[in-house]
Amino acid sequence: MARYVFKLPDVGEGTAEAEIVAWHVAPGDRVAEDQTLVDVMTDKATVEIPSPVAGRVLSINGDPGAMLAVGSELVVLEVEGVDDRLPDDAPMVVASAAAPPSPAAVAVDVAPVPERAAVLRDAAPTAPAVRRPPGVKPTASPAVRRRAWDLGIPLQFVAGSGPGGRVLHRDLDRHADDGAAEAVGVAVAGRSSPQARTAVSEVPVRGLRRRIAESMQEAKRHIPHFSYIEEIDVTALEELRLHLNADGVANGGATRPKLTLLPFLIRALVRALPEFPQINARYDDAANVVHRFEAVHAGIATQTPGGLVVPVVRHAEALDPWQTADAIRKLAAAARDGQAGREQLSGSTITITSLGALGGLATTPIINRPEVAIVGVNRIIERPVVRKGAVVVRSMMNLSCSFDHRVVDGWDAASFVQRVKALLEQPATLFMDQPR
Repeated sequence: MARYVFKLPDVGEGTAEAEIVAWHVAPGDRVAEDQTLVDVMTDKATVEIPSPVAGRVLSINGDPGAMLAVGSELVVLEVEGVDDRLPDDAPMVVASAAAPPSPAAVAVDVAPVPERAAVLRDAAPTAPAVRRPPGVKPTASPAVRRRAWDLGIPLQFVAGSGPGGRVLHRDLDRHADDGAAEAVGVAVAGRSSPQARTAVSEVPVRGLRRRIAESMQEAKRHIPHFSYIEEIDVTALEELRLHLNADGVANGGATRPKLTLLPFLIRALVRALPEFPQINARYDDAANVVHRFEAVHAGIATQTPGGLVVPVVRHAEALDPWQTADAIRKLAAAARDGQAGREQLSGSTITITSLGALGGLATTPIINRPEVAIVGVNRIIERPVVRKGAVVVRSMMNLSCSFDHRVVDGWDAASFVQRVKALLEQPATLFMDQPR
C-alpha cells in the first residue's frame, strides 16, 4: 500500500486560494475514483473536487470555513502501489460545478436561508425519510448540498424527486416542513408552559455568506454613497402592463412571458442612460479610471437559497420587454438552482434591486462595486393624491437609488432619476424613437 497526497488544485482563473465549504468524506472512509471529496469556494464559484484515485482516506486538511492555498495538502489517501508519496508534478483533477456569483445588494423573491448552526451538524434527520444503503451517495447539485448543510439536513435521509432520484430544493423544503410539523404536533399535545429561552447558537460566517459580507464591507469602505428617493405615479404603466399581459400572445401564436415592472424599468434605463454616461459606468479606483459603457448590462439582484447573487441581462438595449422578461426569468431560475455560470454572473454596468413585494416605503441600497449606481424598486400602492385640484386614487411607487459621489454629482443623480420618472409616468415614450 502507498500514501497518495492530493493537493488543492488550481480551480481556474488564476485562483490563489479557496475556502473549504463542506467535506463529503472523513478519515477511514473508502472512496472511488471521481467520487466527490470536498466542496470549495473561490471568489465566484463553488467547486466539487473529486478524488483522482480510489483508496482509503487517511487524513483531511482544513475544517469548513478554512482558507487553503492552491498546492497545499488537501487529502492523504492509502492506495494500491509501491511509491510512498505522490510526485509533486502529478496531475490534479478538478470538476467544476455551477457558480453562485458575487453578491451585490438587497433583493427579493426567495427568503434567505440562515447559516447552519454548529450544534446541528451531527443532528439526526428531522422527519421520516428514505434510508439509502451504505455507500450509496445521494445525487444533488452543489447549491442543494450547500443549502442542506445550512439547514442541518443530512442528504442521506432526503428522498429525491428529480431524475434518477436527484435531490432538489423542493425535496429539502418538504423534508424541513415535515420536521417542523412533527415538532409543532408534539408541542401542542404536551401543552407545555412558556419557558425562558437561553440557548445561543454559533453561526459560522463562511462560504457565500462570507463573500457577501466581504463585498458589502468593501463597497461601504471604498464608496461614498448618497441616496436619492423619488415618488413615481405608475398608474398608466400598470394599465399598459396589465393590458399587454391580458393579450399574452405573440405573432405566430407563441405565448409571451408575463411582464412585471422590471422590463419597463430596464427599458427606461436604456433610454435615460445615454444622457448620463457617467452613471452607466464602472470605477477602477486602483487605477483611478472610470470606464463608461454604451451597452447596458443590467444586473438583477436575486435572492437564492445560498445568498444574494446578481445575474446579468446583457445588452438590454437590444431587447424588447418580452425578451427582457424572458431573460430575467431564465437567469433568476439558473441562479436559484446554482446553475448560473461566471459569464452570467459578472460584467453588469448598473444593478436593479427590488424589495417591493415585501413592502417598505424606501431603501438605501448598497452599490454593487465597481459600479457607480444602483436602482431600488419599492412597493406599488394605491393611495389618494391631488391632481389638477382634485383628489384621485393613483398607483404610486418610490424609486430609491444610490450613487458613488466620487463619480456622480448630486445634480446629475437627481436629473437622471427625474428622467426615469418621466419615462415611467408616460410609458408611451419608452417605445418612441429618440430624436436625432
